[in-house]
Amino acid sequence: MGRITTGHHALSIAHMRSPGGWVEPGQTPEFDEFTLVLQGRLRVTSAEGDLDVGAGQAVIVPAGDWVCYSTPDGDGAEYVAVCLPAFSPATVHRDHG
Repeated sequence: MGRITTGHHALSIAHMRSPGGWVEPGQTPEFDEFTLVLQGRLRVTSAEGDLDVGAGQAVIVPAGDWVCYSTPDGDGAEYVAVCLPAFSPATVHRDHG
């Protein structure tokens, strides 16, 4: 729920499932992103390096920080992503290429 599905601009919440080997394009969003991993392992790559976030753990990526999410394990991952303000294709600023 959020800007795209419900029209709420203040906050978005997404229940995500990513397959093993998935890599999202890097991005420098204009929103804070709070991610809680429910199952599997999510790799969060930033300017500081890689951080593996496992089930029951969470990570916060502040607005303006470059980040790349991936799921290195074959079983993939399940997680909840909360963006403040809400996610928008216009404000995520994904890397090209």
